[in-house]
Amino acid sequence: MPRAAANSVRETVVPLTLLAGDVVFTFAALALAWWLRYASPINRSRLAIDVPDAAFGAYLPLLLVGVALLLTAFAQLGLYDTRLVLRRYQSLSVILKGAAFWLAAYLGVSLVLKFDPPISRLFVVLAFACVVVLLHAWRTAAYHLIVRSPLLASLRRRTILLGWNDAARDLAADIARDPHHPFQLIGLVTLDGDTAPFATATPTDRPPRLGGSGELDAILQRERADLLIATRLDLPREDLRRIVETCERSYVEWKAVPGSFDVFLSGLRLQTIGRVPVLGVEELAITRLFNRALKRTFDLVGALVGLVLSAPKLLILTFLIRRESPGAPALFRQRRIGAGHREFTLLKLRSMTPGAEAADHERQSTARGDARLLRIGAWMRRWNLDELPQFWNVLRGDMSLVGPRPERPLHVDRLAAEIPHYLPRHLVKPGMTGWAQVNGLRGEGDLPARVRHDIYYIENWSIWLDVQIVLLTFVRWRNPGE
Repeated sequence: MPRAAANSVRETVVPLTLLAGDVVFTFAALALAWWLRYASPINRSRLAIDVPDAAFGAYLPLLLVGVALLLTAFAQLGLYDTRLVLRRYQSLSVILKGAAFWLAAYLGVSLVLKFDPPISRLFVVLAFACVVVLLHAWRTAAYHLIVRSPLLASLRRRTILLGWNDAARDLAADIARDPHHPFQLIGLVTLDGDTAPFATATPTDRPPRLGGSGELDAILQRERADLLIATRLDLPREDLRRIVETCERSYVEWKAVPGSFDVFLSGLRLQTIGRVPVLGVEELAITRLFNRALKRTFDLVGALVGLVLSAPKLLILTFLIRRESPGAPALFRQRRIGAGHREFTLLKLRSMTPGAEAADHERQSTARGDARLLRIGAWMRRWNLDELPQFWNVLRGDMSLVGPRPERPLHVDRLAAEIPHYLPRHLVKPGMTGWAQVNGLRGEGDLPARVRHDIYYIENWSIWLDVQIVLLTFVRWRNPGE
């Protein structure tokens, strides 16, 4: 498909189609909420008592106002950026944010304008749930239709990497892992000094070489590129200017990997000191006072609910542990490193024989089939049930529901020396679950990848990301390493 036609599909046709679908399903969600509140068998008998004039016809203008507010919130939050079409969980996060904003705004507007009939708070809460469920279902259906149709090629942006280094290798691997990634990696344009490391890379690790930087103009035209990502900026100023001008002539978007900053890129801000612009890391969202209070409230509510719901399981597991290992305590206490590099005592249900911790220095995590494991311990670890007492750590403030998993002091120093940017994990409280864990990174697997996921979580934190991780934890509760 010609580039102009592909751009039209990506920038106009698909967003308008999604908008039309959102209008239909948003209205359907609000109508369903009205039915659940006023016309379902449970609530039909209360209609005349609660709201004398809550017939659907009387409520219809209020539903239309609700649809307009919701779509405005979604548009403001970027839901109609077509890159989100191929990112279902990011779309769900935006839907949750927009629906939550709508819930507060709709109730606020109804109080100020005194709608007639009055807005039921229960209706608004039901509408919030219906909007999230129906819109996510519609977006998921649209995703599956698109990835199985020729539209996928139009939505993916044809991408070329400029320069070969570790950043280029990571980008290529990330795109290759997802056949429906918003970026389609066409190949690599090498710079001076790239040829040797590119030649030694295995064919599975490297994209096809399209040519050198001297041929960039012809390559961009031939490959119909949409985007050029420079992974190296250690070039003479004149070469960089020439590359940017080449992209401008070909109407190709230009992006660069800021090599001076390997972590906390989302926190980068440009400020002026005197007359000199300076780029640096500003305050991260997760460290701001209001956000810390919001996260702590989320932790307190989650920990209290978790303790109440897990209490019967804890009693049963305690009984089974003591029956298999008489005389030994059911709880296991271990020193871990928390926020600010402070030590705290982590609680777990004991899953190993008494005294097993004497050999803890030998491995960072317990191997599958370790002879020291109790029978009930192996089963608990498989389903992560030994972690349930950590709701108490969350309640005490040592931990959070979501965050990087804490390590023992004897391992932290070693890992900090071996893995770049390991220590920034301790800027925040450790968590019972985390972004790395819901992405399958547990135990001693790919430790650098775990750290990268932890850093991503810290610099991209939002309360919605915490909610998403908690929900994914329930879906992926089983430990695949056990």
